[in-house]
Amino acid sequence: MKKKLSARGYAGLRRVIVTRAIGEPPHRGRLIAGGVIFRCALGRAGFVRAKREGDGGTPIGAWRLLFLLHRPAKLYRAGLRLPTKELRRLDLWCDDPKSFLYNRPLRGPSRFDSEKLWRDDALYDVVGVLDCNLRPARRGRGSAIFFHIATQDLAPTEGCVALRAADMARLAPRLALRAKLVVG
Repeated sequence: MKKKLSARGYAGLRRVIVTRAIGEPPHRGRLIAGGVIFRCALGRAGFVRAKREGDGGTPIGAWRLLFLLHRPAKLYRAGLRLPTKELRRLDLWCDDPKSFLYNRPLRGPSRFDSEKLWRDDALYDVVGVLDCNLRPARRGRGSAIFFHIATQDLAPTEGCVALRAADMARLAPRLALRAKLVVG
């Protein structure tokens, strides 16, 4: 399903990348960046219009890609236009709707329910932070909606958009500053 790279397909920076569902199962999608198409994973419930915490849906919208979080030595930063931040072992993302820090990064340990950003698998080796429900963060309307690494078999996410590691490595250097991910 991947188009071969061509000078025309990857010419210039990608300001807009688009995600589309491809049918059943609902977590399978396509990510379109210029003339190049990648297979991607979506939330287990597919696209949703009204995101709720824990629903497994990928929220429909146009989300700005703010910056990339990455494990040390897991992102080749030469040529990147997006800002990057290196992950540390105690980095978390608050997904507790009862917290005033809901949908914000934290430094652990924390008394709030949080998602570990330093994972044993490779899924968060590179994480694009999207501006989905950030400013202002509305409690219970979805947290930690990221653009990250997928499993090789493109297993469903909890609501994120995910690419295989090799595809993320190919696309990341071609993303423009203030790139948008259009979902749905």
